[in-house]
Amino acid sequence: MSARRRRRRRARRAGVTVAAAVAVLLAGIVAVVVTLNRTHPGPPAAERCVARLDGTAWALSPDQAQNAALIAATGVQRGLPARAVTIALATALQESKLVNVTHGDRDSLGLFQQRPSQGWGTPEQVQDPVYATGRFYDGLVTIEGYENLPVTEAAQAVQRSGFPDAYAQHETRSRAWASALTGWSPAAVTCDLHDPDPAIASADAVVARLQRDLGPLPVVADATGVLVVNTTALGTDADRVRLDWAVAQWAVSVAQPLQLTSVAVADRTWDRTGGTWATGEPLAPGSVRLTVAS
Repeated sequence: MSARRRRRRRARRAGVTVAAAVAVLLAGIVAVVVTLNRTHPGPPAAERCVARLDGTAWALSPDQAQNAALIAATGVQRGLPARAVTIALATALQESKLVNVTHGDRDSLGLFQQRPSQGWGTPEQVQDPVYATGRFYDGLVTIEGYENLPVTEAAQAVQRSGFPDAYAQHETRSRAWASALTGWSPAAVTCDLHDPDPAIASADAVVARLQRDLGPLPVVADATGVLVVNTTALGTDADRVRLDWAVAQWAVSVAQPLQLTSVAVADRTWDRTGGTWATGEPLAPGSVRLTVAS
């Protein structure tokens, strides 16, 4: 055998040996990573809520979702059309990203960046999401034919923004959330949330938030402690199924701050563990069941 062939054979053996060593090293690294993941798990996945419309999921953070729920519930309580809620949500997304901020351009504050110097209210008032939402709708309903205006024109007529065309970019996301939160799109809102904290859960807090956002709806606790919301005081019987879904999807959207673990309406139940709606035993129209962490 020539010296050249012997050198090639030795090189091949060396290559095999190196490859084997690398494989062993990689296997060891993988084992270490797996062990570390088991003993030191990484942070949980980010919480988020989505509204689905026409096959697309439009995500919000839990904080944004609870503010969207308030804005929509206020519209529902006032008997306003879903279009009004779409306009309000698009406005808040543009002005504050649906976060109740304590700062803004000049003296602008809150969800809608309303300016006390322009007559919107005191700084404390415009930072109150309930007050701010009500003031926005007060202005919107004075705009003749607002339901048929483009979102950007309707929003601008109320806000008088320096960037009037910016509202349009939020229309589709806002329409998805408005359709779900006003009950026109059943089982469209879902939330993926971390485990609840029973230590801060409170049935009284749930009732207080419900009646703050949707009005004085009767709520009773059944034998198991589940809260049963009577929706029959909200709207007309002809709209009962839709309004039941409006209340239920409001509840899913506020499940994170209120520590809710499940929401049941009609023949569907949203469960915090899975984060989705599943078919269950039907409830009578006019009732929504809320389970608080315990």
